[in-house]
Amino acid sequence: MFDHIREEFQIIRERDPAIKSPLEVVLYPSFQVMISYRRAHKLYEKGHFFLARLISQRAARRTGIDIHPGAQIGKGFFIDHGIGVIIGETTVIGNNVTLYQGVTLGGTGKETGKRHPTLEDNVMVCAGAKVLGSFTVGRNSKIGAGSVVIEEVPPNCTVVGVPGRIVRQNNEKVPASDMDQIHLPDPIMDDIRILQQENSELINRVLELERRTKPCPEQPKERENDEDL
Repeated sequence: MFDHIREEFQIIRERDPAIKSPLEVVLYPSFQVMISYRRAHKLYEKGHFFLARLISQRAARRTGIDIHPGAQIGKGFFIDHGIGVIIGETTVIGNNVTLYQGVTLGGTGKETGKRHPTLEDNVMVCAGAKVLGSFTVGRNSKIGAGSVVIEEVPPNCTVVGVPGRIVRQNNEKVPASDMDQIHLPDPIMDDIRILQQENSELINRVLELERRTKPCPEQPKERENDEDL
């Protein structure tokens, strides 16, 4: 248990620039809930399901973070702020994963057995995102704020939108230390810009065709000289 406390202490100090004093760490919801989760998970693995849920529910009421004791969470896990985070029973989380407030790792309500997602190493899930279903989010991937992900995500990708759309970043890995939630690709705006450009080009072509096919105006005929006048 002391190893877990030391690990959680170090993770928060490294990843949250708001820390001004080491003592602040013990006040963090992430620190408190992960200490409770480690205890509850051990009890859950031994079949003490009621005690495990009792510990996890107390931690949820205290921190606003609901982690089912059956979830499997690796090393280097960090929840920033954390209010409203929900992690389901069959969720599997790799190493060095970061979640922000309002994230849900849940099921669809239609599955049995493995119902919740698997997040591989170095995944970051931004504020308010929902990852729903028993699929895998590949290593080094980012889920943009407010996204709803319901399909498999390959490694080294960024997902944005509702439903989530995959955007590759030139097949380059996303650094594990990159905590940027803002500067993510926006495929919807890219599509809108392309449509605007194509629409403008189409209008110009139609105007040009109209100009070419428009008949030339007839020249007025000169009045013939009236010999009788």
